[in-house]
Amino acid sequence: MRIDIVSVFPEYFRTLDLSLLGKAQEHGLLQVTAHDLRDWTHDIHHSVDDTPVGGGAGMVMKPEVWAECLDELLGMDEVPDTVEDGQSSPAVLILPNPSAPLFTQRDATELSHEEHLIFGCGRYEGYDARLPEYYRGRQVDVREYSIGDYVLNGGEVAVCVMLEAITRLLPGFMGNPDSIVEESYTGAQSLLEHRQYTKPAVWRGHEAPPVLLSGDHAKVDRFRRDDALARTSEIRPDLIEALDCADLDKADRKTLISLGWEVSGSHPRRMAQKNTEQCA
Repeated sequence: MRIDIVSVFPEYFRTLDLSLLGKAQEHGLLQVTAHDLRDWTHDIHHSVDDTPVGGGAGMVMKPEVWAECLDELLGMDEVPDTVEDGQSSPAVLILPNPSAPLFTQRDATELSHEEHLIFGCGRYEGYDARLPEYYRGRQVDVREYSIGDYVLNGGEVAVCVMLEAITRLLPGFMGNPDSIVEESYTGAQSLLEHRQYTKPAVWRGHEAPPVLLSGDHAKVDRFRRDDALARTSEIRPDLIEALDCADLDKADRKTLISLGWEVSGSHPRRMAQKNTEQCA
């Protein structure tokens, strides 16, 4: 996989040379290059932003600077407005944006199969809104993602988050590929992962669940599945509601019913709470 990152702070991405991402680059699984957006400016001040049209606070990143950069990285011709119908760019352009749809594990899985990803890091009030619109019109697969309901100073942190989620799914990236099989949000039945424990069995008066020490693999698997269902029910009930009841076994149904879910329909739904209040 080839990854290009565009930022006004390319040095931020030196952290990608560490840990598993660094080893993956050393082993040739991926190639990561961080580019300085200011290299595509032509004025003495290397300006990448300007005041917003219509007034308002802050500065907006200039589309012409971004376009010169992206045209080069996308390998587009010098006359960018001439493109044949059906022709598309082999790269996916990803632009972090707090106003965009939430980035999910499903997105990470899909993008892990791509050969070339280009990430653009916005700053200030973000990039000109015409930028993604223009490249979509040029048959580029443009993705805008948010990583949460909050605002950052720039897209660099968001890009690092997405990169970790995507690249760890590449074949050969993880030392033990089984470690990603039962993670949160993974698989057709997307649940939060069960809690994890290690030795000692008793630590500062807190004991790991005895069933995990029983040696009975079936009981261990059932305990972990029930724990995942319970955690998901408490923290992310929307994921429970998205489950297909046809995929639930008898033990799953029993656990969900005990947690207050109705499982007789196509998807689980919360049982109606009985009104115990007496009328005055």
